[in-house]
Amino acid sequence: MSMKSYTKVIHRHPYHLVDPSPWPLVASIGALSLTFGGVMFMHNYSGGSQLLLIGVFTVLYVMFTWWRDVIREASFEGQHTEAVQEGLRLGMILFIVSEVMFFFAFFWAFFTSSLAPVFNIGGVWPPAGLEVISPWGLPLLNTILLLSSGATVTWAHHAIVGGLKNEAQTSLYLTLTFAVYFTAFQALEYLESPFSISDGVYGSTFFMATGFHGFHVLIGTIFLSICAVRLYFDHFSRQHHFGFE
Repeated sequence: MSMKSYTKVIHRHPYHLVDPSPWPLVASIGALSLTFGGVMFMHNYSGGSQLLLIGVFTVLYVMFTWWRDVIREASFEGQHTEAVQEGLRLGMILFIVSEVMFFFAFFWAFFTSSLAPVFNIGGVWPPAGLEVISPWGLPLLNTILLLSSGATVTWAHHAIVGGLKNEAQTSLYLTLTFAVYFTAFQALEYLESPFSISDGVYGSTFFMATGFHGFHVLIGTIFLSICAVRLYFDHFSRQHHFGFE
């Protein structure tokens, strides 16, 4: 009986086969607690504040642990190949497109209401009898802060590409400073606002659009804070800094 030799064929690919992770399930539970707790808190139901806090801390915990795992896979295990980075970039592009459509709905509501105001708000815009916020105060200052943060974060990106770590850190810290001031001023603007979200179409469109925008700024601040820590520990190189991009 003749012995046959077998050749083991190994197919290599550039993709990252992610290990099983508990964080999607835990994040879902945290998001559910956060949503239900927020609704219960706003309607003064018993236990709403406790459920809201549980949701907040669960989401923050998942953010920390999930980021830790992704950073380990990217920086230390070398799992983020060129093919993986291209897939991540495509996913981010699709996410940004969905965000554009999300805010497009709010702009549609605003322009529909402002360009053709109906009779039950007096046929004018802003609605008759409603005291509004002057655009030349805090809104103008926040616009300047927002544009300045865009310039400094672009400066940080160019500094990373150029291998200038100190310059990248300085510009990134400036960006975070602008973002914190922006969020603080928007909170002050909300507290001092002469109208609320319940004041008709003007209040609802104003607070929904600016509120979700402020929420995006807050999330971006958290992302850039993580990037600042990673930059300090030399996780970014001139060729590989997708987490910052």
